[in-house]
Amino acid sequence: MFGTSGIRGRVGEEVTASLALSVGRAVAGEGERVVVGRDPRDSGQFLVDALTAGLRESGVDVVDLGPASTPTVARAVAWEDADAGVAVTASHNPPEDNGIKLWQPTGQAFDERRRERIETRIRTGESSLVSWNETGARVSRNHTSTHRDALVDAVDVDEPMSVVVDVGNGAGGVTVAALDALGCSVQTLNAQPDGSFPGRPSEPTPENCESLSTLVAHTDADVGIAHDGDADRMRAVTAEGEFLPGDVLLAILAAEAASAGQRVAVPVDTSLAVEDHLAAAGIETERTPVGDVYVAEKASESGVGFGGEPSGAWIWPEETLCPDGPLAACKLVALAAERPLAERARAVDRYPIRRANVEVDHKQAVMERVHELARDRYDDRSTMDGVRVDLGDAWFLVRASGTQPLVRLTAEARDGTRADAVLDDARRLLSDAMRAVQ
Repeated sequence: MFGTSGIRGRVGEEVTASLALSVGRAVAGEGERVVVGRDPRDSGQFLVDALTAGLRESGVDVVDLGPASTPTVARAVAWEDADAGVAVTASHNPPEDNGIKLWQPTGQAFDERRRERIETRIRTGESSLVSWNETGARVSRNHTSTHRDALVDAVDVDEPMSVVVDVGNGAGGVTVAALDALGCSVQTLNAQPDGSFPGRPSEPTPENCESLSTLVAHTDADVGIAHDGDADRMRAVTAEGEFLPGDVLLAILAAEAASAGQRVAVPVDTSLAVEDHLAAAGIETERTPVGDVYVAEKASESGVGFGGEPSGAWIWPEETLCPDGPLAACKLVALAAERPLAERARAVDRYPIRRANVEVDHKQAVMERVHELARDRYDDRSTMDGVRVDLGDAWFLVRASGTQPLVRLTAEARDGTRADAVLDDARRLLSDAMRAVQ
């Protein structure tokens, strides 16, 4: 039920008011006070109502933030001295989807043990409904200004910067407010919250953010910022209009956030270029399964100074264990004020990465066979998330999609010819596994 990013799916099919009610009743077992918020999707209104009903009829008080970014919801759990937080959001998914993500008081998403506990309660129908005079209260709060103030306290921008923020019709308006308070000149794109995402698709990819790149390139803007629907992700554009690759952005942010001798948490599909760039600064990379929840778990450990995913999730553990897109935006603008982003980006090597998706009918059985074949063929391999094979000068990853009947292949080397050959190795391993289960 809960993937690495919580529950997500089509509204009226996988995600319903009935499900939200059950989640509310299950989360009620986590404590006496819960923070709830949502992204701008219209379906979020009735899902929050149903979830809140499940909490309140179980005697739990609800702090309703209304429309708010997911990092605002996650951080508000501590601000409200609550026991848990619930963000009703499908993040960067299309408007017909919605979802539910659960948060701990540390700002970290529910880990696997907590998710399993919630799933068990839902599956068994376990609940603790109270009598009519013991139901929980529901109060409204607006913590967007609290989040803005926290960002301003955490970041210093040495000189005023000109920034374009593409909010993507989502919940990331707090970024605009924070940058304005930091003395920046801010221009917005798609700033009106609208859960149908009329300005562009919610996911901040190079293709979806062409208007941002063009506007930044043809004005005096120093930086472009793009968020997804709930603003847990942040991607960036240089003053020249280049949409920075996620691995380059990860290398830039991690090199500034971590110190020599520290570690940086990154997922298994992160580029070798990040490892090389950080190693030059005496910083070690430690790989995790794909998913910000796993990056956050590793970032919570002593000696880890930063965690990040190339998809746009960035974690400063001294600030919060949730991916905070607005915090990342402010941090990046501060770095650009000291040294232009394009100059920083040129200091990061870029290696050819090859990717492919293969439709697979029996995904689980095929991946089990991939594991077996890889064990026989390769010595240096990791099975923490799919199968990642380290070839010394290159690597490849065979990983099942969590939501689609696909197996994803990723291969990287320090030159293109080698990357092509390694992707062929990955294809061959997958093809052999598929033939074995037919």
